[in-house]
Amino acid sequence: MQPPLHDLKRSGRRSVTRRWSGGRTLRDVSAMRALAPDARPSSPGHHGSTSWSSATSHSQPAISAEKSGSSERRESGTERPWNRFHVSTRRAIAGRSLPRLPRHLLTGAELSRDDLTALLRRAAELKAAPRSSQALEDRIVALVFEKPSTRTRVSFEAGIVELGGHAMVLRGDEMQLSRGESAKDTALVLSRHVDAIGVRTGADAILEELAAVPVFNMLTAGHHPCQALADLLTLHETFGAVEGLKLAYVGDGNNVARSLAILGEIAGVEVAIASPEGYTLAPVAGATLVTDPVEAVAGARAVYADVWVSMGDEATADARRAALAPYRLDDALLDRAAPDAIALHCLPAHPGEEITAAVLYGPRQRIWDQAENRRHAQKALLEWLLPSS
Repeated sequence: MQPPLHDLKRSGRRSVTRRWSGGRTLRDVSAMRALAPDARPSSPGHHGSTSWSSATSHSQPAISAEKSGSSERRESGTERPWNRFHVSTRRAIAGRSLPRLPRHLLTGAELSRDDLTALLRRAAELKAAPRSSQALEDRIVALVFEKPSTRTRVSFEAGIVELGGHAMVLRGDEMQLSRGESAKDTALVLSRHVDAIGVRTGADAILEELAAVPVFNMLTAGHHPCQALADLLTLHETFGAVEGLKLAYVGDGNNVARSLAILGEIAGVEVAIASPEGYTLAPVAGATLVTDPVEAVAGARAVYADVWVSMGDEATADARRAALAPYRLDDALLDRAAPDAIALHCLPAHPGEEITAAVLYGPRQRIWDQAENRRHAQKALLEWLLPSS
């Protein structure tokens, strides 16, 4: 019997863009940013031949361990470098008490273990009763898509509706961003109209411009934390718990692998990542990085694959397929894992390349559960980001 979920809505404060009791609205993003530490710029890193500017859910370069929040994560409940916008208490400015700054999910390192445990329990509750919460009633969530999406758009849009909110879907080519307007200016406008902003884009630094309301990362070049939340939920419902499990990722060391490492460490999951030379991650969180896929999957309860050739990788497609061929997820590799091991894949999949059709559609996978669990995990995340008043 799981212990009761911590009340994710006990904060009782609205985001800083909502009305104060005195009838005034906090409009100036710069005033709010004065309360938060300065964001540090991204450090470039090597990631094989993957293009930074063309990141999809599978294509990105490595970024520094500092940016990923790897070895800097402290004990549950303490502040982390990436938790730079989340202030847990009110601060006074000129004798006036301001609402606390909004929560964000940029990399996943903002979460403590208690936060993550509560999110997974809440996600399971929402999966069992999808329309039991109206946490987003009368709230608007902007979903900004500068990159193509299927699962992310469908799961967020459906989940927001189930929570009683309105999803404002904004495509990059429909916005002034496509004509050179800065992310900061876009954020200043959006913050006047919406309660939270989700972004699916390239460079991670864009998220840091959108700090006026809760911001969540729907995918960037460096991170895919919402996918990792769904993956952990899938592991939890398959095995009953996640702490102490081993997960092996085989293939291109990308944003999905990085997020599995970061969220896995917080959850107490042992993560091993096997990639060929030229496609490896920089050291991240507590992940074990190897080149041998058989070594990675030994004792693993889940074996995870991702596509080899993403949008923007077409020019190097043949070289990538040749380098990654030994990392195909097939029954033979799955047999090297734990006896009850399951196959995972964040999709879209290319049967015959990174995963065989026999595994993708067979009885040893939980891939389609993963795809559904995006919605439930993200609904729990939205409740955490937007606690009710």
